[in-house]
Amino acid sequence: MPPPVTDVLDRARANAPFLALLLDREPVLAERLAAGRFDLGYTTATPDMAVARQLRLDRRALALTVAIGDLAGVMDLAAVTQALSDFADRALDRAIRAAIEERTPGAEPRGFAAIALGKQGSRELNYSSDIDPILIFDPRTLPHRAREEPEEAAVRIAKRVVELLQARDGDGYVLRVDLRLRPSPEATPIALPVDGAIGYYESQALTWERAAFIRARAAAGDLELGRYFLDAIRPFVWRRGLDFGAIGEIRDLSRRIRDHYASGQAFGPGYDLKRGRGGIREAEFFAQIHQLIHGGRDPALRVPATRDALARLAEAGWIGADEAAALTGSYALLRTIEHRVQMIDDRQTHSLPTGDALDRVARLHGLDEGGALIDLLRGPVERAGRIYDALDDGRETGLPHEPQALAERLREAGFPDGQAAAVRIAGWRAGRYPALRSPAARAALEAVLPVLMPALAGAPDPAAALLRLDVLLERLASAINILRLLEARPGLASLLATILSHAAPLAEALATRPELIDWLIDPGAFEPLGDVATLAAEMTRGEGRDYQALLDHVRRIVGEKRFALGSQVVAGAADPLDAAAGYARLAEAAIAVLAEATVAEFAQAHGRVPGSELLILAFGRLGGGALTHASDLDLVYLFTGDFTAESDGAKPLGATLYYNRLAQRVTAALSVPTAAGPLYPVDTRLRPSGTQGPLVVSLDSFARYQREEAWTWEHMALTRARPVFGSAAARAAAAAVVAEVLAGARPTRDLAGEAVAMRAEMARHKPPTGPLDAKLLPGGLVDLEFTVHLTQLRHRTGLDPHLDTAIAALVGEELLPAGLTAANDLLTRLLVVLRLVAPDAAEPPPATRELIARALRREDWAAVLAALAATRQEVGAAWTHATGDGHG
Repeated sequence: MPPPVTDVLDRARANAPFLALLLDREPVLAERLAAGRFDLGYTTATPDMAVARQLRLDRRALALTVAIGDLAGVMDLAAVTQALSDFADRALDRAIRAAIEERTPGAEPRGFAAIALGKQGSRELNYSSDIDPILIFDPRTLPHRAREEPEEAAVRIAKRVVELLQARDGDGYVLRVDLRLRPSPEATPIALPVDGAIGYYESQALTWERAAFIRARAAAGDLELGRYFLDAIRPFVWRRGLDFGAIGEIRDLSRRIRDHYASGQAFGPGYDLKRGRGGIREAEFFAQIHQLIHGGRDPALRVPATRDALARLAEAGWIGADEAAALTGSYALLRTIEHRVQMIDDRQTHSLPTGDALDRVARLHGLDEGGALIDLLRGPVERAGRIYDALDDGRETGLPHEPQALAERLREAGFPDGQAAAVRIAGWRAGRYPALRSPAARAALEAVLPVLMPALAGAPDPAAALLRLDVLLERLASAINILRLLEARPGLASLLATILSHAAPLAEALATRPELIDWLIDPGAFEPLGDVATLAAEMTRGEGRDYQALLDHVRRIVGEKRFALGSQVVAGAADPLDAAAGYARLAEAAIAVLAEATVAEFAQAHGRVPGSELLILAFGRLGGGALTHASDLDLVYLFTGDFTAESDGAKPLGATLYYNRLAQRVTAALSVPTAAGPLYPVDTRLRPSGTQGPLVVSLDSFARYQREEAWTWEHMALTRARPVFGSAAARAAAAAVVAEVLAGARPTRDLAGEAVAMRAEMARHKPPTGPLDAKLLPGGLVDLEFTVHLTQLRHRTGLDPHLDTAIAALVGEELLPAGLTAANDLLTRLLVVLRLVAPDAAEPPPATRELIARALRREDWAAVLAALAATRQEVGAAWTHATGDGHG
């Protein structure tokens, strides 16, 4: 229960000379506080006073109200810092307006803004803090006198603002102002032209300046100008590519602070609450390091306040919940005690006093003496210090440079041929590749070698892993960031070694887009992908993009998520069946986004066909919702409505020509590589009449073709048809056509005979690529699919495009043997894994066999081969039974 306010007032008078002085100078306010009235807006200032005096009196009243409210427990830390920060904003804004008005009476206060940094920016201002704004101006809109350059006017306005806030008299002062956080403060004016400031932050700024802008906010003056500036430099602060160099640079800054304030590092009387080990700044730096690293990809982390940042980081999984709780608790306690220290004499100090002065701080906080305060702080400070120190993991740095010593160290680590590995590393050190020639790159390489080499040596095939890393380094434009990332996350180095050892498609993607490695440390990288709507929303999220930019954006997202899915499989973190479903959802989302954008782009020139729309059906593995890393997209384009209609745009087209041209554009949007890379190969040969027919036909024509002309193999393909683009009504209409045809509205055919002929033709023209071709080997997935589709057509049941669901239904009706469920699972898992680790379907080297066995949930490679043989035998028997069981 909070103490009575009168007791708090007595405690303040007895222990804080500054508060005692304010209580004497503000007797009316003292009475109001004693009565429990905490009005943050109370002041003795009057409108006829000069602005500077008004602000000083406002600050005096606020300081007293906040202090007593804090000590009485009426205001918690958040309320205290919010009140102090809000006052700083108001005072800074009034000073700017007054300075402009004095020089150019009647002018609108435009073209001059204050960007709040530090604790003012995050609304965490402490009791006796200075403020750290950056003052910017727009020469085009800043009011200035005749024959006066805007730059000169801006500097004079800035000087007057500082004078209004800092000048002291008998009423005290308003705020201390520190302008040294601006770029190159020793050489630049105190007010900066906005475009020049933007140019600096885009090209020259340092990591600590990025960290400072985490808490930046347009606080006063022309807020529109301030927001324009912050929007412009946002990419400088929040970089999409992970920058693990930030850890080293901010840690270096922290060490320099510790060294500079060495006397305040030892915990006890005299301890520096702000800069000491485990102090306030280390909690702030801990949060900011992780925000800089991950905030470029996760906007939810871009919160300015330290405690909010720690909470968001814990929610996202970047730091532990226990770490967040410990740092949040220590931060709140230290900030509270810091306020007590500053209340004593209104001094900008952060150090615990010694002797009797420490006892006064303790009594102000409600404790008996200074020792009790030290005991209160000891545990939280030590825990915070340990958490921050863990950012340095104490790993040994440096590998020998002498060739024989290096080769011996590498052999000890696990490289069978240490000499060959040493020669390759010597080439990197000598700057064989452009990405390794700068001093910074060489330093980053040396830092990561002790982490990376053991990880590569522990890979199933160290030589292959080292070779692929060499290819990656050869293709990198810059190696600094990726090397720092690997140094910071040793577990990532092991995963990278696994990818480089086994998965050529992933290694190739990484060599082409090195930033893909960022996804390996994203908590979401090893979680299942969201549903189609969620993925589509991610592809369209953000500021408006033109059509070409959207194509690039979608390609980047698809590339990242395909890489993440492949990494899950290779790492053993995901069932290949789940990855297959994720690949399919990702492709369907890309179709939805790019088709919609292409339709809108096409309509700008040609309008739309009234009462008509484009409809896309997915066939094959996409229709069945189970793709691999290398799958193409089997699509059929249709359109609804009257084929004789015409579009209503400036360049009208007849419906058939309109949709054929539109579909060509959609195919290009899905398949043509852009600067962001490729997307999907698109196969449209399953359309009516195949390559001899038009690319797009009307839904009515499609229905008529399927009912009257289609061959058995086309109806077999139709069993996996599924609408993936179009309105709900159009999709329902297409689904109804498919259902009607599969239910029997089709020509009577020799189903088994035509299916056997089709399978034989496929075997002649497309034989298995290797001994592990899970798709084309006799008894493989194609035979399984033919068996299922023939059974579906013959019995007109189990008609679901998803193969696993269809098999379950047919097994339930005793139309297929129960073993085909497990057969489908094994063959699909094998296909998904082999597309990543053995695209040629050849038997992999021993090192990769263990990975495949794990993915297929088998004990070892022998068990994999036995399971595959048994599965092929069972599928082959089912296919023979289905084709020899009469005609459909």
